[in-house]
Amino acid sequence: VKPDTRVRNLTEEEVTRLRDYIDRNFKVEGDLRRDIAMDIRRLQEIGSFRGQRHRKSLPVRGQRTRTNARTRKGKKKTVSSGRRRVEKK
Repeated sequence: VKPDTRVRNLTEEEVTRLRDYIDRNFKVEGDLRRDIAMDIRRLQEIGSFRGQRHRKSLPVRGQRTRTNARTRKGKKKTVSSGRRRVEKK
């Protein structure tokens, strides 16, 4: 297939050849998802630092977490002090 050919101008045969090439040489869709999930599960089972970070839903690649990391951590959880308020007389 010529590199300057637009997708809408490809013939059915060319599309089929491209699809077959991609399926033979790359992991895509469900296979890729399954492999990534198995890699994460393996990290968790061997107890590596990265596996622990995955288990705690924290950033895995060394990013700071004191501020930011909201996407990975989820919604903010506010913590109150454990003391009850004393009523004034």
